[in-house]
Formats: sequence, structure tokens, C-alpha cells
Amino acid sequence: MTQTLSRELEGTQTPAAPSRSPFALALSDCRVLVARNVKHIVRNPEMLIQAVSLPIVLLLLFRFMFGGAITVPGMAYIDYLVPGLVAVSVGFNCTTTVVGVAADLTQGLVERFRSMPMLGSAVLVGHVVAGVLRSLLSLVVMVGIGLALGFRPAGGVLGWLGAIGLLTLFATGVFWLATLLGATAKTVEGAGGLGMVFVFVPYATSALVPTASMPPVLRAVVENQPVTVLIDAVRALLTGTAAGSSGWLALAWWTGITVPAAYFAIRKFHRRAQR
Repeated sequence: MTQTLSRELEGTQTPAAPSRSPFALALSDCRVLVARNVKHIVRNPEMLIQAVSLPIVLLLLFRFMFGGAITVPGMAYIDYLVPGLVAVSVGFNCTTTVVGVAADLTQGLVERFRSMPMLGSAVLVGHVVAGVLRSLLSLVVMVGIGLALGFRPAGGVLGWLGAIGLLTLFATGVFWLATLLGATAKTVEGAGGLGMVFVFVPYATSALVPTASMPPVLRAVVENQPVTVLIDAVRALLTGTAAGSSGWLALAWWTGITVPAAYFAIRKFHRRAQR
């Protein structure tokens, strides 16, 4: 009887849940950390102001204060301005990521995560994905306000898809660079200073004025830096003009920047977290 009862109990036991693969566990960790950073955006008014209000202020400022003094051959200044300001807004959004990564490393959060069976680099993935989402939000707001102010993009569906794809790649690369700086900074205050690099670099491009008006040496530098190539490609795709080689150059530049930036950011983060 005992043996019969034992066999019956074994037949009614719930089968063990299949173990999840390491890749599935890593994706789950990344999803949780992305959700954490997105909640910070929603609950932190300063982040929303930086992501939404500042691009609007810049657009109004350059459109109405400086637009009358700048002439762009072949197109209205507002059509020239909007694609450039999208790249500028990505730089502004990066400062939050630099500070956020430094805060996670210096304020004890990473030590708590180390006690859990989780993917350490998911912390950085969460910051990067949340940053890209902030940038896409800025893109939507910028284009919407631009349309109200006279922005008339002539690019078709493929042009828009190509522009959004390049901007997403650009934002991903910039935010991985931001996490690298955040992992390098010794203090949160120092991280804020390092993040200012991303604020000013997009201004030394063709974002706001044509490069033809610049001195020869400055023009050569500006025209051949990766942010300018990206802006020129996005502007051509949105306005329906010839992109030439700028699209492929932008893709090559920012793929080549994103991959090593992610590698060195993760490596630096793990070194700091293990101290």
C-alpha cells in the first residue's frame, strides 16, 4: 500500500519549471533596469523638462532671433534648423545619463545589485535605452513644434524611416559614450562637468549654420566630424534632397563609435563595481 501511495503522489506532482537560458535571464535583467530608468523619467519633472522644454526653447530662439540673419541656399532656415536641433537635443539629454551612472556607482546602488544574481551591465543598458527613449521623445516634440512654425519636410516614408534609424543609432552611440564618462567620473559633481562635453560638441557642426560661412580650417574640421555627417544625412533624408555619401558615412561612423563605446563602458563599469 505504501508503495502504491508513493507512486500516486509522484504522478500528481507538478513538473519542475524549465530553467531559463542565460540569454533570457540577461534580457529579463535589462528589461527590469530599463523600466527602472523610465520610471525615473516619468517621476522626475526635471528630466521631462530637459527632454521636452529645452528643445522647444532652442527652436523658438534660433527660429525667431537668429533665423532672419542666416541665409541657407535652396531651403528655408526652419527646414535647415530642425534636423540640426534634434542632434543638439541628444547632447543635452546625455548629461542626465552621465550623472545617473556616476550616482549608481558612488551612492551604493551597485553594491546592492552585486548581491543579486543579475547581469551587471544591465545597469548601463537601462541607462542607454532610457536615454534613447528620451531622445525620441525630443524628436517627436521638436518635429511637432517645427511643423507648427513652418517646417515642411519633403522626404517620403523611406526618408523618415532612414532618418529615425540614423538618429536612433546616433543616440545609442552617444549614450554609450555618456555611460563611459559616468563610469569614469569619481564623483557625481565631476560627472556633471564631464557631461557638458556632449552639450557643446553638437554646436561645432552644421546643425545651426551652413559650413560655407566658416573659416577654412574650422570648416574642414566641422565638415569631417561624425556629428556633422550624421546631421547632413538626416537633413537630406527629411527634406528629400540628395544625401550623397553622408548616409553611409554616418552609418559607418556611428556603428564604429557605438560598438567600442559599449565595450569600454561595460569594462570600466565592472572594474569600478568590483572595487
